[in-house]
Amino acid sequence: MLYFIIGLSAGVISGMGIGGGTILIPALVLFSPLTQQQAQGINLVVFLPAAISALIIHHKNKNLKYKMTLPIVLTGIVGAVGGSILAVYVSPGFLKKLFGIFLFIVGLVELFSKGKSNH
Repeated sequence: MLYFIIGLSAGVISGMGIGGGTILIPALVLFSPLTQQQAQGINLVVFLPAAISALIIHHKNKNLKYKMTLPIVLTGIVGAVGGSILAVYVSPGFLKKLFGIFLFIVGLVELFSKGKSNH
């Protein structure tokens, strides 16, 4: 039941465009015997169907600007390959700390942002 709740929470957050990994990775590391690298690998597998589903809905609602996607996708692929190679060689403890720092910084940015709206 715990994994169901974790998956549902990550899916909802992912569908909103926030990134389900912010829920899924820490939850898997804290509540399962998985290492940080394993949790991140699972997150990538879970991300694909969630992203495709969200993409279809956002496309139907005309929330996509396709001219911006090509450079973002290409540099994202380069970053993903480099990051995944790096993650294999970094210790799980250090990777966990880096991810925690990342989440902390994202949280601070969200907490202190001026609440910009695109409406």
